[in-house]
Amino acid sequence: MSEDKEQLAEFTKMVERIVQLANEMKDEGKSLSMINGALMSASATYGSYVAAGNDGYLQPSGVDKLVEVYRNHVNRVQEMKLHTIESEGKDTDSK
Repeated sequence: MSEDKEQLAEFTKMVERIVQLANEMKDEGKSLSMINGALMSASATYGSYVAAGNDGYLQPSGVDKLVEVYRNHVNRVQEMKLHTIESEGKDTDSK
């Protein structure tokens, strides 16, 4: 297996672990909006840490960069979802 494929496999497993944890919280009766907010807050906290360190602070330009990275990930996920929906012959109406 190539290094790229290994990294993608590892990345996918990490994503699945995080989604599994979110689903466990849902099964505990937590609201989807609260879980989503917690995930977003955790992502923002960790993204800020990666960009600026534990004691760092993001200037507005740093926030913009972090938001753009997040936007790219959301777009990539939606492209994959659309491909799956289309390949299954389902309706592609979106919100």
